[in-house]
Amino acid sequence: MTRGPILIDLDEDAPAVAPQDAPAVPELADAPETAAMQHVAALAARRPSRLARWFWGLLITIVGFVVSLAAWDYVNGLIARSPTLGYAITILLALFCGVLLIIALRELAAFSRLRRVDSIQHRAEAALAAEDLKEARAVNDQLLRLYRGRPDVAWGRDRLAEQSADVLDADGLLALSERSLLEPLDARAQREVEAAARQVATVTAIVPLALADLIAALTANLRMIRRIAEIYGGRSGFFGSWRLTRTVLTHLVATGAVAVGDDLIGSVAGGGVLSKVSRRFGEGVINGALTARVGVAAMEVCRPLPFNAVERPSVTGLVKRSLTGLFQSK
Repeated sequence: MTRGPILIDLDEDAPAVAPQDAPAVPELADAPETAAMQHVAALAARRPSRLARWFWGLLITIVGFVVSLAAWDYVNGLIARSPTLGYAITILLALFCGVLLIIALRELAAFSRLRRVDSIQHRAEAALAAEDLKEARAVNDQLLRLYRGRPDVAWGRDRLAEQSADVLDADGLLALSERSLLEPLDARAQREVEAAARQVATVTAIVPLALADLIAALTANLRMIRRIAEIYGGRSGFFGSWRLTRTVLTHLVATGAVAVGDDLIGSVAGGGVLSKVSRRFGEGVINGALTARVGVAAMEVCRPLPFNAVERPSVTGLVKRSLTGLFQSK
């Protein structure tokens, strides 16, 4: 047993550090620089190589040929053994092919409708840039045909039809169209964005399972983009939804809006979020903010008219409304 004080010699070259000047203890896991939504956007927006397209195209063709040949041989063999069963399976296969044909026609119609909305948007941009009243009236007529038969915009459609003849400049005519027809649809689209951001943030913050945030972000954003397209009149099928999603995420990556920083998070939750709440809550806020950015990009892509007379939705405002009550700043 040692008695008395113990003297420990310190290195004379080591500078003395005051407690307030000591470096902070590093976190075990720093705040994520790339949240789940950033991975989703990067993967979906990345264009496949030509070799990959050839590979998948040839693989689908070969598999389809082999399956068709096997079904043909099976039906012929069954007809030879039992004509009744053979003709029954032939009728079932014919019905199945008919259903596939109907699905293909619906997909083609969905692609055509998406191209129609995209064409209206490009014509509106050109009319605004050139201040072409004639082109603006053509865009106005296309909008009326696009929303013909929709009871949710009946009042705006009637108002636009009554007042459009009195407007004598392209900017004013398209502003009237935007306020009459699209402003109510913008409110519905913003509610969809807020709901998706809330869902993604909640799942990320609460569910501790691996890849849960990635799956939640992917499914919520796919559903959100499809609903926004339906609100603006660009209903899409299965393949049309994937094409639309890729267009939206490509727009995000091209405009640099896929990144998120502490400036946005601070405006949402009062500053220094990641130092005030847990890491999972921080990831939830980030994923919710990125989902809101995807939603705004989807509105810009699916909207028949560009944001001009109506103010473009604020991502910060959408996130604040969607996450109210989930992440309280202290």
